[in-house]
Amino acid sequence: MTAEEKIQVIVKALDAKRAENIQVLKIQDLTILGDYFVIAHGGSTTQTRALAEEVEFQLSQKGIEPHHREGMNGSNWYILDYGDVIVHVFYQETRDFYRLEQLWADAEQIDISHLLVKEGD
Repeated sequence: MTAEEKIQVIVKALDAKRAENIQVLKIQDLTILGDYFVIAHGGSTTQTRALAEEVEFQLSQKGIEPHHREGMNGSNWYILDYGDVIVHVFYQETRDFYRLEQLWADAEQIDISHLLVKEGD
């Protein structure tokens, strides 16, 4: 599965669980960590955990397992490392504190509007 296909599954899974402010940053020219970051947050620690679990479940259904995961035991920041795509799911205040989008301001922001369900649809 390509990175772009993983991103589609990830974004749709996050959107289905009502993740807030989903962003995809292309980081491949800036670091060897991966090619893309997917960043989102939830409004509660329960929702944040559910978001990360849904991403992992949806990719697992397609035979894709994370190489590494962090924060699965009651954290405010969950990381799922799929090699070329790294998913960061935050509790809102934690995201505001770490501001990954500002730290990676040189990254290209990928338009994912076509993957999101519009309210009322």
